[in-house]
Amino acid sequence: MTRRVAVIGGGSSGLASIKTCLDEGLQPVCFESSDDIGGLWKFKENPEADRASIYQSVIINTSKEMMCFSDFPIPAHYPNYMHNSLIVDYFRMFADRFQLTRHIRFNTKVLQVKQRSDFSRSGQWDVETENKDGEKEKHIFDAVMICIGHHCHPNLPLHDFPGIDSFTGKFFHSRDYKTADEWRHKKAVVIGIGNSGGDIAESRDRCNVSNASAVQPLYLSTRRGAWILNRVGNYGLPLDMEFNRLVDSLKSILPHNLFCGLVESQLNQRFDHALYNLKPKHRMFSQHPTVNDELPNRILSGTVQVKPNIRRFQGSSVEFDDGSVVEDVFATGYRFSFPFLASHVVSVSENKASLYKYVFPPELDRPTLAIIGLVQPLGAIMPISEMQARWATRVFKGELLLPTTMAKRYVSSQRHTIQVDYISYMDEIAELVGVRPSLPRLLLTDPRLGLNLMFGPCTPYQYRLRGPGKWAGARQAIFTQWERVARPMQTRPCHDPKPERSLKWLLVVAAAAVGLAGYVNRNGLPALLQDPTALLDKIKVYLPAQ
Repeated sequence: MTRRVAVIGGGSSGLASIKTCLDEGLQPVCFESSDDIGGLWKFKENPEADRASIYQSVIINTSKEMMCFSDFPIPAHYPNYMHNSLIVDYFRMFADRFQLTRHIRFNTKVLQVKQRSDFSRSGQWDVETENKDGEKEKHIFDAVMICIGHHCHPNLPLHDFPGIDSFTGKFFHSRDYKTADEWRHKKAVVIGIGNSGGDIAESRDRCNVSNASAVQPLYLSTRRGAWILNRVGNYGLPLDMEFNRLVDSLKSILPHNLFCGLVESQLNQRFDHALYNLKPKHRMFSQHPTVNDELPNRILSGTVQVKPNIRRFQGSSVEFDDGSVVEDVFATGYRFSFPFLASHVVSVSENKASLYKYVFPPELDRPTLAIIGLVQPLGAIMPISEMQARWATRVFKGELLLPTTMAKRYVSSQRHTIQVDYISYMDEIAELVGVRPSLPRLLLTDPRLGLNLMFGPCTPYQYRLRGPGKWAGARQAIFTQWERVARPMQTRPCHDPKPERSLKWLLVVAAAAVGLAGYVNRNGLPALLQDPTALLDKIKVYLPAQ
């Protein structure tokens, strides 16, 4: 009998899980609480409870070649860094191509997921759902994949800010921020320098700059500081495509502080983080960096000012360690939880969950529950969710056993309890699935491909070259990935000017001829110098005929 798998959530992780179930011969049923796919990336004017919500101007900070599903490249004409609406369009193409939506029940909320009484033998789960009409239904599944991500519940730590109860201004979480219009003429404080905080700071400022007569400074409050990355890398190419297996190998070989120092030096060449009051207390690879192209420009122009942590609120003012401003807007973070699961199945405390390689609860008698996409990688999350799903479905089928755990080195912070290194983690799970590319073998049997894998970007297609789920188009997708990078920027024909004829080589040949003539006639050189006509006749012998 075909195993039935409940997939909770219809975002990027849910779509990858549905497809992987189908690839493995499983029967997925996806429960999506909203009326559409897309999850986090589906913009909605009014945020829904217990759901992630983005603002209208959000552009993803991972490039299309690095974030796509491994057997479905993003169209070549799409920009390298896509607006949220284009990301949802890509998800629709993916869902249509593999006929995924027929397996999704929209407007259906999962109320409870619990082990059946015979779980230790069957590994089955009771799942209770409720549709938009309030009708409840109970189901039995052989396995469950939870794909709701970690942007579920806004983290608004009011207890950390004395005097917040007396604050007369307006404050809210970044999930409630949609456009900059409301703050166009007001002073504001953004608390937190994660990707959302940095984006809101520069987007609000951009809105102000469009009306120069009403420019108001925006204050960006940060406790730790942050290393700031630019989307645009060397030669104008996407930055995340510069991190390849060679760089990853150096990262593992060199001492941690030395490698961090090398990268930090490169970042400080763009702008000095200490000069801009952004230099953090941690090293580069100890916490997730912030990706923001405009923030240094805003600071340089004086429209964004970096401030330390808030000391307290008082009336209409916000007091920092060095001053005060008014009218505050929060941009903190998120916390995750699984309210439909019993706490003994997956316990979450201070944004930490005990999960085997970030996927499997280790205490279960049967490995039939997988958490997909609960990571914050130094890279794109979509391919990681897909790889986790490929691993989980094969574990469900009994074709793979769970291996040993691994240690983590990251700074203790709520935001970084689920952080992983992209290449290392992908390779680790791919090894378990049997799809990690063998570089030594490829360098011998297919040198061109092997060199691409070693020195080129670690794009998801690499994990479709061999093993379960092998895709015949993977090799060609790797060879054409730079063409897809260039395509959206080729919007105007550029013709290099024809080089003018140069006398450089003629002069070089003439100088060589002079030197050769002087060497051959070194004994009679004084006489030649006294008779320039004779010297010219000697040189002409070695010059090219006209």
